[in-house]
Amino acid sequence: MAGAYIERNAYYHQWREFYERYDLLLTPTLPVTAFAAGDDHPGSIAGRDTTYLSWTAFTYPVNLTGLPAASVPCGRVDGLPVGLQIIGGWRQDCTVLRAARAFEQLAPWSHERPLL
Repeated sequence: MAGAYIERNAYYHQWREFYERYDLLLTPTLPVTAFAAGDDHPGSIAGRDTTYLSWTAFTYPVNLTGLPAASVPCGRVDGLPVGLQIIGGWRQDCTVLRAARAFEQLAPWSHERPLL
């Protein structure tokens, strides 16, 4: 167990070094659009089988670090919403929230409603 903490700490420090040079990292929130309600994972992405956590490749690593992140709607693929993940450095919650708000002002979405 101690080895896992040491590895996670080393991983976090790689992120810390990244944020010495950059304010934010922008990624897709997920590599797939919405899948069937009740399913634990999408089944496959680009022809590759998924497992319970393999489809969270953009969010899970960030969760391990404890860094602040936000996901904002950024468009649609085949009518389904997709998200943009905004990740900031340690204790840069305000920077992340300001970036999310700025993106929302450039690409407003609150007026959109999904087709039922």
